Amino acid sequence: MGILWFIFIFVSLTSHGDAHGPDSCNHEGGLCRIGNCISGEYLARYCFEPIILCCKSLSLTTSKS
Repeated sequence: MGILWFIFIFVSLTSHGDAHGPDSCNHEGGLCRIGNCISGEYLARYCFEPIILCCKSLSLTTSKS
């Protein structure tokens, strides 16, 4: 019975959905944060779903024509 729990935990950790890891987050200009993004940032994706978030800063730049 104990081995079934181990297999279940392993499978749920390896199949974390849309998580891309910290390298992908940092490469795209984001930071991995635990819990919540800070003020001035938004959730771009997950580093490790659902606890560690990839947060990017809100850019308020406008393009001139």
